[in-house]
Amino acid sequence: MKTDTIAAVATAMAGSGIGIIRISGDDAITVADSVFQMKSGRKLSEMPTHTVHYGYVHDGEEVLDEVMAVLMRGPKSYTREDTVEIDCHGGVYVVKRVLETVLLHGARLAEPGEFTKRAFLNGRIDLSQAESVMDMIQAKNEFALKSSMKQLTGFVSETIREIRAEVLHEIAYIESALDDPEHISLEGYPSRLRAVVEEISGRIEKLLADSDNGRILKEGISTVIVGKPNAGKSSLLNTLVGEERAIVTDIAGTTRDVLEEQINLNGILLNVTDTAGIRETEDVVEKIGVQRAKEYLKDADLVIYVVDTSTELDENDFQIMELLSDRNAIILMNKSDLESKTDAAEIKKRLDKRIISVSAKERTGMDELEAAIREMFLHGQVSFDDEIFITNVRHKAALQAALDSLRLVVQSIEDGMPEDFYSIDLMNAYGELGSIIGEAVEDDLVNEIFSKFCMGK
Repeated sequence: MKTDTIAAVATAMAGSGIGIIRISGDDAITVADSVFQMKSGRKLSEMPTHTVHYGYVHDGEEVLDEVMAVLMRGPKSYTREDTVEIDCHGGVYVVKRVLETVLLHGARLAEPGEFTKRAFLNGRIDLSQAESVMDMIQAKNEFALKSSMKQLTGFVSETIREIRAEVLHEIAYIESALDDPEHISLEGYPSRLRAVVEEISGRIEKLLADSDNGRILKEGISTVIVGKPNAGKSSLLNTLVGEERAIVTDIAGTTRDVLEEQINLNGILLNVTDTAGIRETEDVVEKIGVQRAKEYLKDADLVIYVVDTSTELDENDFQIMELLSDRNAIILMNKSDLESKTDAAEIKKRLDKRIISVSAKERTGMDELEAAIREMFLHGQVSFDDEIFITNVRHKAALQAALDSLRLVVQSIEDGMPEDFYSIDLMNAYGELGSIIGEAVEDDLVNEIFSKFCMGK
């Protein structure tokens, strides 16, 4: 591990009232003393930890800015190293000058995520907590933020460590019995081990079952709006966005390409794609739009099918219903403000999906749509009091690999295999679970994870 002193801008480079330059490492305080002059004339190195001091940053020739300096001595800092944060004015040029001055006096520019990487390598946080830092920075809704915060405070780590301890106990028992069969008996052990393994497997299966919820909390629901031309798809998008994002006219086929928006629906993030109306057409451009609509539909988490109730159902509607037979879909009976010529019962016979009456023009029915989406994907209201959501693809893969190994243990018991076969698969499960929290992981993986972080974190 590199132990030299690093520095970087820890705030946005534009549009901020304050800019923070973070310095961390063995010589952090020495570097800060070289560029920071306290109003009192004393030095930071003389001050107690976790104190804030007023003064000026200078480059040896002139004063660059009036600043506050925060002193945090290790190990009670983010990185567990001596750390100084200089709070200067947030202009791009002044922040750049202050950072350059710090670098000229002994610090080097931090790599992306290096502060958090040092926190991990110095044992302040584990790998899953480190990853949650980036998730928190990128959180786009309340659920994602709360899930990241739970992971940062160690709920995922604690669960994984508990499971690993149980697995390790069984490994140790088997190894001890094999080494000392005179004093430790394995009689009846396979059936007892099977019960333990099945209980652990059940807990992992629960985490995996909730991982789709976790992905949705973090990334949002991939949502595609479909329907035949002029059904009100673009009007619905505008209603959800809250502004005139899509062109709306009485001319059928206005939308010829996909239009994408990210919508926060009272805490539920929807990644919405408005598509061209699906119909038989000879127009070359419109035909491409229709094909794209069908392709997006195949990969969506949710399809919202908008039906124009002011017209009768036709072959275009029937074609759309066939495409939705095996998809998560909600049917919106749009234009409820007009006289209806469409029978919901007829649709229900062909497509057994949730049907909601709405008017995109009058903005009615949106509350019921939100409730339906929440029920479909989050089973109503998500509680963060005692639930753990796996939001990281790497964690999900490791849990699945651990579960597969535990299932092999059960298979070995059923096949009457020797006890040392159990140990092999138990060790594999133990290792996969350890990779989640950063135990026994390769340096390349660690570097890859932290390379995705922003520079000052």
